[in-house]
Amino acid sequence: MLTEPYLFFAEVSLDLSRGEYRSGLRKLQPILDRYPDSYLVNLLFGKALKGVHNYRAARSHFERCCHLAPANQIAKKELIELQTLYAEECDAALLMESDPVSEELEKITAALHEFQPQSSSENYDPTPIIQQKQPFPDDAIIEVPTETLAKLFVQQGAYKKAIKIYTSLIQLKPELADTYTEQIDSLLEKL
Repeated sequence: MLTEPYLFFAEVSLDLSRGEYRSGLRKLQPILDRYPDSYLVNLLFGKALKGVHNYRAARSHFERCCHLAPANQIAKKELIELQTLYAEECDAALLMESDPVSEELEKITAALHEFQPQSSSENYDPTPIIQQKQPFPDDAIIEVPTETLAKLFVQQGAYKKAIKIYTSLIQLKPELADTYTEQIDSLLEKL
């Protein structure tokens, strides 16, 4: 059993990052049989095998990782890299035949080639001031009615819009219905 596994795996990872793949294999070999269902052991062993150009064995360890932790993307990326970088040296037919990741990537690539973005008539020019100052119609739907907006409409003399906001607020805040009703009554007198 590993007494300090984090140190062991850090040491193996360091070996692999330095290109010392055989050293990593020597360290991982004794524990591979004891931890066959360990994602990390299989991933590191696969990386070491890939480093010594044993691509088929590396592929089987990366596939094992994908089986152990389907949501983890590291082994999937390793499989894709293995297929992409070493396709000429590997049995490409074997990789394509049973590799669900490659099949999915092929489907996505085909869909992206067919994708035609919709052309937009929008531009990034600012809205002219004249257009900004145009009031919206009284019957326009106000998505977020607030007391502040109603008060702003009152200050601007847009009493119908303020009444519409207060009416919406009565439904949203029935506990303040009396206050809003008074506001509506005073606004109706101004119309």
